[in-house]
Amino acid sequence: MNFQLELIKDKVEFFEAASLQELEKKINTQIENNKAIMLRVKSVSHQTAVADGKFFYSAVVHFAAEV
Repeated sequence: MNFQLELIKDKVEFFEAASLQELEKKINTQIENNKAIMLRVKSVSHQTAVADGKFFYSAVVHFAAEV
């Protein structure tokens, strides 16, 4: 049996929420989780949309390996 480990070099995650506070909480939780596997935030992109008078918030966070 051959067991091989490889480092994750890049990871992109998508988040969505009904409020900015909820979105920020989700992102911060995942930042802490990814620190455990030695990934840091490389970039963040966010967007707001309005549908039926309600706001929807989304974000894309690119994590990269610490060098």
